[in-house]
Amino acid sequence: MKNIENANFEDTGYSYTLSLISGKYKPVILYCLMEYEPVRFNQMRRYLKNEIPPKVEYSLTERGHSLVSVLDQLCDWGNENRRYKK
Repeated sequence: MKNIENANFEDTGYSYTLSLISGKYKPVILYCLMEYEPVRFNQMRRYLKNEIPPKVEYSLTERGHSLVSVLDQLCDWGNENRRYKK
């Protein structure tokens, strides 16, 4: 059994991944790009229902594409457990 006394959450890969994808809009933008890439500014604005800097086209980087399988699993889990939402 692991000892939590000397453990540091910030040293985990989980913490690092969350630091890259957490925030108010990052998960939504990642999902949008994963599903509909490439996305133009007005398309993204309508999808997010919010303001984003104009005249920009968004797409995932190679690093972003490496997250797709993880995000797919999160999406699958959410779809499977949505019925339990209160």
